[in-house]
Amino acid sequence: HCRTQQPAHKCLLGARQTGVAMFGLTRVSPAATAATAAISTTVTAGNSAHCGTPYGLLHQRKTLASIISSCQAASNCFLQVPSVSLQSKSFALKAISESQAVAMSNKEAQSSYPSGQKQVLISLSDKKDLAFLGNGLQSLGYTIVSTGGTASSLESAGVSVTKVEQLTHFPEMLDGRVKTLHPNIHGGILARRDKKHHMEDLSSHGIGTFDIVVVNLYPFYDKVTATGGIKFEDGIENIDIGGPAMIRAAAKNHKDVLVVVDSGDYPELLEFLKTSQDDQQFRRKLAWKAFQHVASYDSAVSEWLWKQTNGEDKFPHSFTVPLSLKSSLRYGENPHQKAAFYVDKSISEVNAGGIATAIQHHGKEMSYNNYLDADAAWNCVSEFQSPTCVVVKHTNPCGVASRVDILEAYRLAVKADPVSAFGGIVAFNTEVDEALAREIREFRSPTDGETRMFYEIVVAPKYTEKGLETLRGKSKTLRILEARKNEKGKLSLRQVGGGWLAQQSDDLTPEDIQFKAVAEKSADESALSDAKFAWLCVKHVKSNAIVIAKDNCMLGMGSGQPNRVESLRIAMRKAGDEVKGAALASDAFFPFAWNDAVEEACQAGIGVIAEPGGSIRDQDAIDCCNKYGVTLLFTNVRHFRH
Repeated sequence: HCRTQQPAHKCLLGARQTGVAMFGLTRVSPAATAATAAISTTVTAGNSAHCGTPYGLLHQRKTLASIISSCQAASNCFLQVPSVSLQSKSFALKAISESQAVAMSNKEAQSSYPSGQKQVLISLSDKKDLAFLGNGLQSLGYTIVSTGGTASSLESAGVSVTKVEQLTHFPEMLDGRVKTLHPNIHGGILARRDKKHHMEDLSSHGIGTFDIVVVNLYPFYDKVTATGGIKFEDGIENIDIGGPAMIRAAAKNHKDVLVVVDSGDYPELLEFLKTSQDDQQFRRKLAWKAFQHVASYDSAVSEWLWKQTNGEDKFPHSFTVPLSLKSSLRYGENPHQKAAFYVDKSISEVNAGGIATAIQHHGKEMSYNNYLDADAAWNCVSEFQSPTCVVVKHTNPCGVASRVDILEAYRLAVKADPVSAFGGIVAFNTEVDEALAREIREFRSPTDGETRMFYEIVVAPKYTEKGLETLRGKSKTLRILEARKNEKGKLSLRQVGGGWLAQQSDDLTPEDIQFKAVAEKSADESALSDAKFAWLCVKHVKSNAIVIAKDNCMLGMGSGQPNRVESLRIAMRKAGDEVKGAALASDAFFPFAWNDAVEEACQAGIGVIAEPGGSIRDQDAIDCCNKYGVTLLFTNVRHFRH
């Protein structure tokens, strides 16, 4: 609505600049004259023949430009254009093409954009190093256009700023939801400099170009993952709209517009601007980074909304996993394979623990295989409630022991398979103090009593100051990790050629299931305890998996064999004479019993067997155990691990 007490041509110009009415009007259709009492364009002028006449009642060929000419001499002429008249379906309204009004409008608007002026648009939520950037750009001759709090921060740092409103001629509105969503902003970002008609369009509308766009987004991720959570309405308000629009626009037009979303790129940006060389690769790198920034942001919003909408359903029709590079690795599983390590930035992984977020206190950089082995060791040891030590080699636990005295647990875990333990990973679920650290540092191999044990990694939930100091003295290369226990209920992803498999993590513990005695001999408290311990260990061994255990200590394990009999034989060989009266756990049922794994175990002296059951020959296994007086427990839970 233009109610400017000034000559009508000025009023038209004012309407154009404020964005309320950006065009003039031609005649209305004859059929619409009946509505002119409610919807009209009225010109009032002291000495005009058309004063107070509704525009809809004027002669059909009379144009607004001619009315303006008639009113120019009037002392108190004003033009009123109700907004509904621009939208009503009852009117066939068209933009006027009179050169007089358009030329005056463009000439006035172009005064905001001096020819050849270098402009940068800055709008930041995270204002880290903003003063450094602003002063650097200003010293290079750039005019800085900015919004709200960013503009205030720049001005506080002594940087001259042009407010966005000075370009859009429109105030920020809707609680800040609308401030940069305007042609005067996006036209200046998206216009291609190599297209003549693009530049002519900018010129005809009085729009200047932007050479640089520096934007980061509302802290949605931090807000929705904050302790205590966030209300749904507050989460919605933290979804950025204008920021992603500007970033995407600049990234699309990166040939002409540099886009920066990371404060870490400020120094390189300033150095780039000081040179006359136009490096398109640098521009493309920034554009890639910008699109990746927005993609990660959108994935967080999508994940959050999915959880708000679908609750416990972990399998949406599509989803994105945002990964952030933590380190470039020396190589992959083998030296000829290049590799890198990424941290999962999904909302579900925030404060959820795991090796990816572990703190490394000492030692060489982690390798690809180090991460796999450390993850296996940490996942296994975190399952136990009592003080426990787990030793892992090639992702398989080769030694596990639980004791009130953690030093004894460590010695027993190594003793289970000292040959495999050498060069392995040692994990604890308790704090490592000076005494335990000294034992780790000085312990000799049980095979000869002389060779000091060597390990790649020690991982624990925490260390005392003296404990860390002592461990550091063992080796310059020993990696010392401090990790948080993995939360339950995570989504497990695994890649196959051309796709991914997704499943819920295997979080079941012995307390979650029933160990049902199905043979004649029942399980006493000691036998049941041994069976549960063996069952928890076998869960972390690669299939086909067999674990033999007694008194909360692994005695032997067989893993990764194509048939269960071979895994059994390996486990029994490692257990030796201690197999008698021990518990045996199998990750899956025994397809055969007689002259097979079950009978061999019974003949070796195993006291109790825990297996899922479910075979068509389960009765054979029961009969076999009855023959040898062995307790047989069915768990109805399989633990395959491939």
